[in-house]
Amino acid sequence: TIQKLNLTGAIIVTTPQEVAMADARKAIAMFAMGQINVPVLGVVENMSWFTPEELPESRYYIFGKGGGEKLADTFNLPLLGQIPLVQSIREGGDHGVPAVLEVTTPTALAFDGLASEVARQVSIRNASLAPSGTVTVQ
Repeated sequence: TIQKLNLTGAIIVTTPQEVAMADARKAIAMFAMGQINVPVLGVVENMSWFTPEELPESRYYIFGKGGGEKLADTFNLPLLGQIPLVQSIREGGDHGVPAVLEVTTPTALAFDGLASEVARQVSIRNASLAPSGTVTVQ
């Protein structure tokens, strides 16, 4: 698929745990390879913490804490957002109602912040780099 598209950039998604970040480091290296050369726009940390519905102010760091931020810092990339592990995200997805439509919930705010930061990074990328061509891997 990467060979058929002109990519503006890549977004690396990881969980905070070390094994996931090892895969994310490989992905960052792959996009930087000469024959691919797709700019990485930033890192998203998924399942950053668990928040039970009945305790909306509580955060439980099931998969560790700060891994996405550490990864972003290591590669001098922006941390685009941290998405919590919340049951309502799954439930909304099952019913075709994205969590971001809940507008004022912490989950919706996390997704809205992520979308804003991705748009900002795309603008920065487009202002500072030539348009990407089709990737050719031989």
